[in-house]
Amino acid sequence: MNEDAEGRRSDLRRVTVIGTGLIGTSIALALRAHDVDVALSDPDASSLRLACDLGAGRPLEENASSAPADLAVIAAPPAVVPAVLREAQNRGLAQVYTDVASVKASVLREAERSGCDMATFVPGHPMGGREKHGPGAARADLFLGRSWALCPTGKADPGSVAAVTELARVCGADPLILDAEAHDRAVALVSHAPHVASSAVAARLSGGDETALALAGQGVRDVTRIAGGDPTMWEEILSHNALPVAEVLAEVAEDLAATAEALRSLAGTAEGVDVLEPVRDLLSRGRAGHGRIPGKHGSVSRPEYTVMPVVIPDEPGALGRLFAAAATAGVNIEDVRIEHSPGLPLGVAELYVLPEVLDTLAEALSADGWSVHPGA
Repeated sequence: MNEDAEGRRSDLRRVTVIGTGLIGTSIALALRAHDVDVALSDPDASSLRLACDLGAGRPLEENASSAPADLAVIAAPPAVVPAVLREAQNRGLAQVYTDVASVKASVLREAERSGCDMATFVPGHPMGGREKHGPGAARADLFLGRSWALCPTGKADPGSVAAVTELARVCGADPLILDAEAHDRAVALVSHAPHVASSAVAARLSGGDETALALAGQGVRDVTRIAGGDPTMWEEILSHNALPVAEVLAEVAEDLAATAEALRSLAGTAEGVDVLEPVRDLLSRGRAGHGRIPGKHGSVSRPEYTVMPVVIPDEPGALGRLFAAAATAGVNIEDVRIEHSPGLPLGVAELYVLPEVLDTLAEALSADGWSVHPGA
């Protein structure tokens, strides 16, 4: 038996991961960190080889006959999950099967239509990712503290649900059971529509002149970060969750149109006439919505952190030394943002800490030679 991310004993001993992209390889790395025997499979030989070289597992012996693995994870695009699942079940690769596609209802419908064994299949979706893709971007800690949606049907065997729940916990995630339709509506709101909105903002930058882009700061970087994702992958995701995403985007578009109209009319409005109510309303609702996003450890009522700006050289190891100095002072860094200075060999690390440790951290970092700016 192995231990999961919280030190509990786990019954997962052998897992097969089909697909060695970002998510599949990250799952495999997390499992290997807990001594689970992981076999890997991918039609892309170079991707499979890189995942194996990273220590994510060993190649699956395609023609060898062996006992089924405890669990098989299908890390493939939504359109091909049902076919891959059917083939894996026909081969008897595992006792239980799950997937990690970011849409669930269409996958479930096609899996049932294809004659897959729904008793041993528990659809899943780990809510962890990056704007980068491929095994080279994989991380064993990608799912730590993240939600992991499980969408079993009424046909799912309880033992199958338990096994996939255990997978999420071993990877450090928090399993959440909900039905497929509810899942797709939820990810439309918190993932899929935000990606489109981010892309819409980033698309405007393609026509920006060099002077405007030279002024780009952390705000626009934050808003457009996820727009760096693979367009082909995102086209497929959106097409499989089209209606829920369209409904969210229509509401976003309505807000933006009302705001644009208010700002457009401002120039021709008589003095003393207030036309900015739609702007205030959107900004207020935006702040309220942001405040509802769960913070560290999933808590919605987040503590108010204080930001400590620290000037750091743009060189290897600088951030590690800064964190080490904070650790020596006994201060936990709750979050960090990096603001680079264009054209200069330095940047500013904004350290988020609890207010009561700010003075301790400032004194310790100053004594260690760092340029700190509390209150800046």
